[in-house]
Amino acid sequence: MIFRLLGPFTVSGAPAPGGPRVRALLALLLLDAGRTVTTGRLVDGVYGAEPPAGAANALQSQVSRLRRVLPEGVSVEHSPAGYRLTGAGPEDVDVLRFERLAHEGALAGAAGDPVRAARLLREALALWQGPALADVREYPYAEGQAARLEALRLDALEGCAEARLASAEDPAPLVRELAEAAAAHPLRERLRALQIRALAGAGRQAEALAAYEEVRGALAEELGADPSAELSAAHLAVLRGEAAAGLTVREPGRGPVRQPVREPARGLVREPARGPVREPGREPEQEPVREPARASVREPGFEPPRPARLPAPLTEFVGRESEREGLGALLAAGSGVRLVTLVGPGGAGKTRLALEAAGRAGGEAVFVDLGAVGRGEAAGAFARSLGVRDTAAPDRLAQALAERPVLLVVDNCEHVVDETAPLVRELLAACPRLRVLATSREALGITGESLLPLGALAPLAAEELFLRRGAAARPGFTGHPRVAEVCAALDGLPLAVELAAARLRTLTVDELADRLGDRFRLLSRGDRTAPERHRTLAAVVEWSWSLLTEEERTFAARLAVFRGGATAEAAARVGGVEPADAEDLLASLTEKSLVERAPDGGRHRMLETIRAYAADRLPADDPAPAAHTAYYLQLARTADPELRGAAQLDWLARLDAEDADLRAALRRATPADGLRLVAALTPYWWLRGLRGQVSGLAAELLERVEAGVGVGGDDDGDDPGHGFGLGLGHGHGHGPELELGHGLGEEYALCVLTSRTGDERRVERARGLLTRRDEPLRQPFTAFLWATSVGPEARLPVPDDAWSRALDQVGQGHLALVRGESETARRCLTEALEGFRALGERWGTATALEGLAALADEPLPLLAEALALFESLGVAEDVVDLLLRRAARYESGGDPAAAAADRARATETARRAGLPQPA
Repeated sequence: MIFRLLGPFTVSGAPAPGGPRVRALLALLLLDAGRTVTTGRLVDGVYGAEPPAGAANALQSQVSRLRRVLPEGVSVEHSPAGYRLTGAGPEDVDVLRFERLAHEGALAGAAGDPVRAARLLREALALWQGPALADVREYPYAEGQAARLEALRLDALEGCAEARLASAEDPAPLVRELAEAAAAHPLRERLRALQIRALAGAGRQAEALAAYEEVRGALAEELGADPSAELSAAHLAVLRGEAAAGLTVREPGRGPVRQPVREPARGLVREPARGPVREPGREPEQEPVREPARASVREPGFEPPRPARLPAPLTEFVGRESEREGLGALLAAGSGVRLVTLVGPGGAGKTRLALEAAGRAGGEAVFVDLGAVGRGEAAGAFARSLGVRDTAAPDRLAQALAERPVLLVVDNCEHVVDETAPLVRELLAACPRLRVLATSREALGITGESLLPLGALAPLAAEELFLRRGAAARPGFTGHPRVAEVCAALDGLPLAVELAAARLRTLTVDELADRLGDRFRLLSRGDRTAPERHRTLAAVVEWSWSLLTEEERTFAARLAVFRGGATAEAAARVGGVEPADAEDLLASLTEKSLVERAPDGGRHRMLETIRAYAADRLPADDPAPAAHTAYYLQLARTADPELRGAAQLDWLARLDAEDADLRAALRRATPADGLRLVAALTPYWWLRGLRGQVSGLAAELLERVEAGVGVGGDDDGDDPGHGFGLGLGHGHGHGPELELGHGLGEEYALCVLTSRTGDERRVERARGLLTRRDEPLRQPFTAFLWATSVGPEARLPVPDDAWSRALDQVGQGHLALVRGESETARRCLTEALEGFRALGERWGTATALEGLAALADEPLPLLAEALALFESLGVAEDVVDLLLRRAARYESGGDPAAAAADRARATETARRAGLPQPA
């Protein structure tokens, strides 16, 4: 761990370097390590509500100071979108590691694996060495973030305790831990219920009953509330002697019968949350808004304003439990956060989450719906919701809110954000007890604003939502194997999942999944009473699309040609704009929730639903598809030689990231460009073991190629190398090939090898195209693939480059091994090894080492090095083969345990890669 924020702020074990502002800046960047943080957010976080003149320049100075004190390999990168900490991944920052472990632990608990859940959550909790962000608490962002993290810590503590009880651990140590936590949070009902169960499990029933009476009395005295169903159930289990069997079982995506009141972090003051007692299995009724006490004396006949109540939910809350808890921590009195904006694409569930959190926050809440207002009407909507009569003047609105501890829920800000943001800022400045929770598809951009982005639901949560809504639409529905496929295809967007589940009234899940290619027509029936923009999937996206400028729409439509996301460079090339303009457009589309930026900041992607909508708006004659193909052909050709050198791993990773778009370019390419792309990608597909996955694409390309030149796979011509429209090289075309004149015979042959069709006519045609060439092969992999797929062919004109020479030596060495010519084999393989090492090429090096191991008295070190190289490349076939060879060596050397371990690894590697199980 390099950076620790959960306790004293340290970097590489020493106190964080730099002055107070440098440390505050570093902590803020670490909370989003690898992601770009906007300049405005950094200015707000470091300087607060009164930034200095030239705040951007002042921030840049702080960034320069920070760069000078960062550990080696860690830096701060600047882009038009903001600043990003590079060289530090999630595992290098204790906060991010804690959040990952806590999330995985919660999932394990929900999946019914308490042992794994306890292990993960213990590891997460062990990262805490004191209060979060303790050394930067004086800065504006720190209190809210610390409250959020403390809420997550308490959730993890409770989850760990529940998992330990469920896994039949000795409860005695847990009793001590829970006693300390309960002393700090005496009204946290789930925590107290777990304490009661642990005491009972340790045989201390009297103390368990006393603990219940203590918390029951405190709830009645301080909150005027009765114990929750969960707490009452724990008490009843003790009375019945069933504590060990009385643990609350939490299903994935669900809480207990009644969620207990979540107390904020210690030291945060909370308004008493009084309300009716919830009965098990029933949703709480919406509490009426109480009229706050006013300082002024009411005159006779005065009728106070009637603020708009929170709309009561019509369905149960599913799938955003962790976001709800984080939002609750931000909204807690004393958190220091007064403005929170939920941002995300349409249909992400922003309104539902806002209402859920506001309903649980306690105190007075007022709902302002801006969805139906037009330009110039935002202030009027505020006035109507607050009960202010006859005027929408900001001073009158502020007067209505003066001295009232109100939570204002402002919904659907995106289309009037220019009006809403100044008004919200003015109200917050004038009303010190006001808090605002806004929902929007882009941020309000106000100093002090805390953003909570919402995207797709987690897979399990999306499936749970589909099951719940599906059961409502079709009574008796309990699930289907393709539910996960449907939810994934819909990007896990809650609204899309709910619209799809509603179609179960008339469609089966199979029919639903098969028709998602036309998703906008399929999901065109929604809630008749919902706002028009939320009734259909198309309407949801259309609402966001209508808020874009013409330039943004054109660029977004062109982005839709990408299937796996795009770098800023690729987006600029395909979008037909300058790189700086592409950065600005991507930042704008990201802010408006139409594009997502990857955590590492390197790639941008659209949700598939948005991409499909944007693609429908791309004109048929737009140059973007051709530009996309040209870009990826150039990328593949640039990568090809790099895959035979020292940068091999970097370029494999680059092509991995672009794989979906490389395949999309291949589908879209002309026959000639398609063959060129296949030839350039052949080494990548071989090294990554992807030839089986792309064989269908290669076969489709062959059909298009042969149809274009009037030759089919079953052509009966006498000379398989002649009469084919792709040419034999340069200057030997016959018939249709003179029309194309591309000289793509080698590329055609590689396509035949990749297609794996087993068509002998095509193989013979490819042989003729290769052996009649005048010049050497352009792709060094061609001869190797031909030899491994068809058999050695002496007539192939092999190129004379260093990699080809080393490969030839490997081939000669292995042939010598087969013939029993040990000295010749050793000489050839040694020369090959030297050649590959000089190039820095791992696959060839490993292949040479594998051959030399067969000649060595001590082969194990050579096999270990070869195995490490194959594993670094991810070449599963070679890894399996080498593990089996080493297992045989261990067995013959009298080490059956090591042999069994290697065979087990080989079996598992083959299983994961989809290879035949080794005998």
